[in-house]
Amino acid sequence: MPQLRESGNDGASQGPQEDLEQDGFARIFGIETEYGVSVTGADKPCDAATVAMAMFRPVVTRSRSTNTYLPNGARLYLDVGSHPEYATAEARDPHTALAQDLAGEQVMRQLALDAQQRLRPAYGEGATVHLFKNNVDSAGHSFGCHENYLVRRFVSLRDVERELLPFLITRQVFSGAGRLSGRGLVISQRADYLDESISSATTRARPMVNTRDEPHADPERYRRLHVIIGDSNRSQYAGLMKLATTHLVLCVIEQAARLGVESGFECCALQDPSSANRAISRDVRCGGTPLKLADPGGFTRARAEYGATGPAAAGGSSTDGGSATVDALGMQRYYAAVVARFLERYGAQVHEAMPRLDIDMVMHEWARLLDCLAAGDFAALDNQVDWIAKQTLFEALRRRHPAAAEARFAQLDLDYHDVANGTVYDSLVRHGAMRTIISADEAREAMTRPPQDTRAALRGAFVAKALQRDVRFSCDWTRLTLGSSGQDAERAEAVMLDPFETQASEDYRRLMQQLEA
Repeated sequence: MPQLRESGNDGASQGPQEDLEQDGFARIFGIETEYGVSVTGADKPCDAATVAMAMFRPVVTRSRSTNTYLPNGARLYLDVGSHPEYATAEARDPHTALAQDLAGEQVMRQLALDAQQRLRPAYGEGATVHLFKNNVDSAGHSFGCHENYLVRRFVSLRDVERELLPFLITRQVFSGAGRLSGRGLVISQRADYLDESISSATTRARPMVNTRDEPHADPERYRRLHVIIGDSNRSQYAGLMKLATTHLVLCVIEQAARLGVESGFECCALQDPSSANRAISRDVRCGGTPLKLADPGGFTRARAEYGATGPAAAGGSSTDGGSATVDALGMQRYYAAVVARFLERYGAQVHEAMPRLDIDMVMHEWARLLDCLAAGDFAALDNQVDWIAKQTLFEALRRRHPAAAEARFAQLDLDYHDVANGTVYDSLVRHGAMRTIISADEAREAMTRPPQDTRAALRGAFVAKALQRDVRFSCDWTRLTLGSSGQDAERAEAVMLDPFETQASEDYRRLMQQLEA
């Protein structure tokens, strides 16, 4: 396994903290989504860079940059490789983070359709812009959907590698977006493109978790867990379950680190995480592909202690002569069992820290997902899990058109992810064939309204006022600035280091007063 480098305070000398954010189970969530772009029906070639710049023309006109923040607190920018990217504002619960992510879809859709109208005079009236919320383009280039979780600094990167990675690798059975590959359908869009378990790289050698130490908060207290392994979900249900279950697993890991005790996940470490990730992705029957554990005996003992044993058909795991074999479903069952035991003791505190999250629902749905997958009842999940929804669509296409060419399946795969001119996913929603959690009204509201229980509320109000007054400003996740340079007499700034803080500081009030002047 790679050697991990810790930076900042590792928690060894940290004393008790008085505030609930540090001692409790509150969390900040964020989702960064890169989009792919292309054009069909044009009279002459129109590459992705041309489309992306056309999309960002109004952004540059308004903000003088392709990197800006929006009145809802989110960041909008043009990433390397001509990928439009949207990073949600800070959210304190998965539901709010999901609403912010769907707001990003709508923001991007508006930009794409606006660009389409402006490109048509030069490229023909048939030019159609496609904006893909997926992770692999038709040429095989991969781009990301990154989840961000604020965790306490005393959680070590070694804990993340040993205790969290097996969960992240195996959760793809319900969070994978699915992709047509040379092998046919695979569960995860990203699995074949991830090279390492944990590292500071992002593009040269893609890790499952990025260790670049950018907490966007007080570095003595927090780190930002930057998860790269996940897919871009169209299914709202899959997106919510991905965030919620990961939060609960992190609660267990954090509390164990806080108390200096074992979490119960130490035995889950995998011998070769990358190979396991790819093997699970290719097992679309969830048929029991065994995972090689670093400590098989320890896993056997722990599984018995937490009551997570069972026949392979029920849990995808078995024992043989004291050694353990486990597949993705068995590993997920074990994680769920440890979380359930943890909630027996700390459930009230977890709920108090995040009252909008229905923990009982999450635990029930987690178990139901695994039961359905173990029983091969994929039909029960085809309106909730992206890769299963695609599998159902492909099977329906084969029944209607037995001789359909591979290109038609590939087109269906991409159309599912097209948020600008795609029809497949929206049709599923309209016909009740895809479960939704966030209403259209809630998503529209999130386009302009930031979460009111994080510092995003302050950033959003500042950006909205600066745009209204048409003044030069800049900001990032922790800093707001008026004025253009260090020599600007009117330059003023406010620092917002605490992502949980919603009360205006004196510096922030001065900024807003200056905008009102």
